[in-house]
Amino acid sequence: MTGDRATILLVEDTRSLAEVYRAYLRDTPWTLLHAATGQEARAALAAHSFDAVLLDLNLPDADGMELLREIRMHEPKPEVIVITAHGSVAVAVAAMKEGATDFLAKPFARERLCVTVANALERRRLARDLALLREAAERTTFAGFIGAAPAMQAVYRIIENAAASRATVFITGESGTGKELAAEAIHRLSPRRDKPFVALNCAAIPRELMESEVFGHVRGAFTGALADRAGAASEADGGTLFLDEVCELDLALQGKLLRFVQTGRFQRVGSPREEQVDVRFVCATNRDPLAEVRQGRFREDLYYRLHVIPVTLPPLRERGEDILRIAEAFLARFATEEGKRFRGLAPDAREALLAHAWPGNVRELENAIRTAVVLHDADLLERAMLPPQVQGGRAERAVPVPQHAVEPMPEARLIRPLAEIEREAIERAIALCGGNIARAAAHLGVSPSTIYRKRASWGQGTAAEVAE
Repeated sequence: MTGDRATILLVEDTRSLAEVYRAYLRDTPWTLLHAATGQEARAALAAHSFDAVLLDLNLPDADGMELLREIRMHEPKPEVIVITAHGSVAVAVAAMKEGATDFLAKPFARERLCVTVANALERRRLARDLALLREAAERTTFAGFIGAAPAMQAVYRIIENAAASRATVFITGESGTGKELAAEAIHRLSPRRDKPFVALNCAAIPRELMESEVFGHVRGAFTGALADRAGAASEADGGTLFLDEVCELDLALQGKLLRFVQTGRFQRVGSPREEQVDVRFVCATNRDPLAEVRQGRFREDLYYRLHVIPVTLPPLRERGEDILRIAEAFLARFATEEGKRFRGLAPDAREALLAHAWPGNVRELENAIRTAVVLHDADLLERAMLPPQVQGGRAERAVPVPQHAVEPMPEARLIRPLAEIEREAIERAIALCGGNIARAAAHLGVSPSTIYRKRASWGQGTAAEVAE
């Protein structure tokens, strides 16, 4: 409980004094229960959880010090303020050694009692907050995330606090930092966890189909609309609608989305009828949304409707040792999937992973570890097994060439056919991998059969190779 709603147990055998103390505390926000004997105190402690105990050590049926020790064994431990007779300082000191928070020597004024209790309750609150902070700081995993960096601890706390709310959450971060994972965590921790979570990638859907994907359509609304179709808005009713890369939305559709966010009402494409749904919105972008507003590409009114609870995911390069934690998790998973022996990272691999800039963030790290596991097998994953771009550490920035040093070239020489560039990249990868097609394909991010088909089209392969 908070200090404003605290429950206090008063253990005092003299009824007249108990009434005085009750009167002293009458105008406070605290709830006071009274026990006149040690037996009544034990029964109250067994039945209730108290934030503080006012304990008179001189009881007719119990040893006050023994009762103090019993009280301090309860979980959660209440703060104990002992009440002693005037001049019993030695007894008070002994009580403090047994775990009492403070003491009051009879007689005492109302102000002294109220201040002492308030201080004890504040001490309890601070101790609880410190315990929560320590627990949070020690978390290395959270709702699918792996990481203990301070920046991630802040993300975890925001997600926990935001989950119970209906407020819209706006997630920003570079590509590959885990924005959809954060959206899923918010949904799983929310009261809507048993309802649908519908994710829509606004950058992956053609502009002309986007309105239908969000709101649905009716039969005959456009060419190819052969039947009624529910959109993401209807499918997410009662749950969470996640709009990934929301800054990619067309301005015209942004206006319709604004009305939907404001009212919960929308119309399917081609329908005159409005529908009402209950949806919690979570949005994400890898851009700077305010810069998009300034450039006129994102509506300001929609921005402020969506940007209620901001969550900023840090890039992997700023997360320190989290890089190794995530890499080890990927290594264990992929080793199991591929039936490999890997059980950890070699020191030189750890050094390389920490040195790399990770422009693709966690997604790039996942691909690097998967590639290494697919192409190698050992007890420890070594630097030499990592993709070349990771082995070399942080990529140096390209030094710009002065404009006067560039010889003017005809347009035809500046622009090369895409097929020529593709062939050059594939042949270079095969050469670097010593002719190993599977390894080259892994580095290029394609299947070996794709390389075989390309080589066959260049007259360098056989039909049998493609069939394999």
